[in-house]
Amino acid sequence: MIKRVLAIDFGASGGRAILGSFDGEKITLEEVHRFTNDPVTVNGTVYWDVLRLFHEIKQGIIKANAAGGFDSVGIDTWGVDFGLIDGEGKLMENPVHYRDLRTKGLVEDSFNLLPKEKFYNLTGIQFMELNTVFQLYSLKKYRPHMLERAESILFMPDLFAYMLTGEKATEYSIATTSQLVDINTHDWCDEVFDKLGIPKRLMGKISLPGTVIRKLSDEVKAECGLDEDKKVISVCGHDTQSAITAVPAESEDFIFLSSGTWSLFGTELDTPIVNEKSLEMNITNEGGCEGKTGFLKNIIGLWLIQESRRHWGRHGENYSYADLEKLALEAEPFKCFIDPDSPEFTPMGDIPGRVREYCRRTGQFVPETAGEIMRCIYESLAMKYRMTFDKIKDCTGKDYPCIHVIGGGVKDGLLCRMTASSCGVTVKAGPIEATVLGNIAVQLLAQDCVKTVAEARKIIANSESLKIFDPVDSDAWSKAYERFLKVTE
Repeated sequence: MIKRVLAIDFGASGGRAILGSFDGEKITLEEVHRFTNDPVTVNGTVYWDVLRLFHEIKQGIIKANAAGGFDSVGIDTWGVDFGLIDGEGKLMENPVHYRDLRTKGLVEDSFNLLPKEKFYNLTGIQFMELNTVFQLYSLKKYRPHMLERAESILFMPDLFAYMLTGEKATEYSIATTSQLVDINTHDWCDEVFDKLGIPKRLMGKISLPGTVIRKLSDEVKAECGLDEDKKVISVCGHDTQSAITAVPAESEDFIFLSSGTWSLFGTELDTPIVNEKSLEMNITNEGGCEGKTGFLKNIIGLWLIQESRRHWGRHGENYSYADLEKLALEAEPFKCFIDPDSPEFTPMGDIPGRVREYCRRTGQFVPETAGEIMRCIYESLAMKYRMTFDKIKDCTGKDYPCIHVIGGGVKDGLLCRMTASSCGVTVKAGPIEATVLGNIAVQLLAQDCVKTVAEARKIIANSESLKIFDPVDSDAWSKAYERFLKVTE
């Protein structure tokens, strides 16, 4: 008997509703609905367009039902963002988007209350201004009335599930992205709340992926034309952890690059690593399925290419992604580099201009053409991956014979080839839909169709074909890497 489940996956620029059909051996995917996910700026604040997105979720449910039906639905998004719920159960305002600038400077400011080393030792999470803890700290400093009025917060996957069911829950993987969870107890960290003055009463009880199953509300069922009850399952709400669940690795010791708007480079561990080395490289220990730890580094990824393309489009230069890849290939290699994680590359806007300014400031060749800028971005990403690869191997004391590249970046053959050459190991690329497959896998686990994550990974490997990229020109890449280190460190 075929099991059919619906995965709702939100990415940085769009969302999808994808039906997964499991026949006991393979999972097949059918996209039933696709929509844009556009942040909205109002009076200087960047928001999620949450009501429209909820409408799109319901459209996905309607279309999935028309396409043959489904038994359950799971939702994943990026981490850190949340909605505030008042005492009447109402959403107080549109959730603020992590690209908003309300947290600027607050990481360093927080160290006056909770020293950096202590902060990291408590949570094991990478310091980034966008983290939930700093968003809440911003509210505490500048809009305290919002926290006083709020009864609870819900991270975005849990918020959408609440809108579908009327029931609140807090899923573990998305909760850990907040930098508010104790690395040892896997529960909320009292000391962080106390030191930063954030009210802990807002936080719900944390539950593991796949353990919370609710039902669509009667209101949503009626609106979507459903006659039968449908389950809403808390999957790994953090899209990165959903993607890790789908890595088609044969060994427990594997390393992955989840390549999309953000690049998440790391491995999966039984226990977190929190020490001087991991703090120095600002690496994160995020909660995953079966209580595992995703030991990984967040790196700005295809955002640099996506936003450059948007910038050129706004000025009448309309390039396809294939055009940009071709122009990058035609440009001379190893002329200049950027640090993709330099703060100026995070906000929306003129990425090409910022690339030029970075190169000018660091005394390098200044790229002018689109091809030169793309070549700089591509090579810099591949170099950053090597830097992270080396540091993770140093932290874990393990070696890895290949890198599993998963996610949308699998379609970018140039970046996969450069990653293999820069890191000096084979890249196994696929699946593209890793996040969706991980979402589906946890739904199957929750309903006893699959027994373990290891079994799910074998099923996914059996369902997908991988592309193999071997390293080339290793000596040239190694020499260029030394220059990259001098420019960026």
